[in-house]
Amino acid sequence: MSLSVIIIARNEAPQIETCLQSARFADEIVLVDSGSADDTVAIAREYADRVIETEWLGYGPTKQLALEHATGDWVLWLDADERVPPDLRDEILAVVDRGDRAGYRIARKTLFLGHWIRHCGWYPDYVLRLFRRGADPRFTDDEVHEALHIRGPVGDLKHPMIHDTDPTLHHYLAKFNSFTSLGARQLYRSGRRFRLTDLVFRPIFTLFKMYVLHRGFLDGLPGFILCGLSACYVFTKYAKLWHLHLRGSADAESGAGGRSS
Repeated sequence: MSLSVIIIARNEAPQIETCLQSARFADEIVLVDSGSADDTVAIAREYADRVIETEWLGYGPTKQLALEHATGDWVLWLDADERVPPDLRDEILAVVDRGDRAGYRIARKTLFLGHWIRHCGWYPDYVLRLFRRGADPRFTDDEVHEALHIRGPVGDLKHPMIHDTDPTLHHYLAKFNSFTSLGARQLYRSGRRFRLTDLVFRPIFTLFKMYVLHRGFLDGLPGFILCGLSACYVFTKYAKLWHLHLRGSADAESGAGGRSS
């Protein structure tokens, strides 16, 4: 059984090489780039079997495009800030050879500011990432936080992938503005009305849930910072939803360009 790895990227030069190096065990690597202005494409061409350059289509549609160019019997979907450690690599190869499920979820060991976040609801964070190409896989059309659907039974792998999501606060805040705009626009287009209670209570509940219910306090100061920023994220998303309704346009908030992670 052959294995394809699919990745989407835009301006990911600082970390894409580490991701691609960890995926070299696959039979094929397919990378879709959406207008990088840095060295992402040049680096990708050193490792990937196929590099497709396209305009930004949204997270789900861009990943669907990468999937359509994959030829392996099995497909592993990676983000540019993720990597496959050796123990997970060996488990994936064994699963592909055995092939008794339609797909497998993989846990993510997420690093925030260089610290492994063990709580806050961030671990183990299982996501469907390895699947048969014949299981009718399809990414949703969501602009952000897209999902993957397949037909057939799904299992869980034992070993996690590494997700180096935000090495600096500058990196986090750059994504923050884009993702909150995308999230607000998605809510607006789905017909969601703005309610003041969303702006008042949702951020407070997010902080309580992550820091208390999910024991984020055990992650020390990085956990406290993450929980606080996550509450600000929710507040900003709903503030932007209010502004979209005020202006009567899904495009009233700019900064909704795509990133891979």
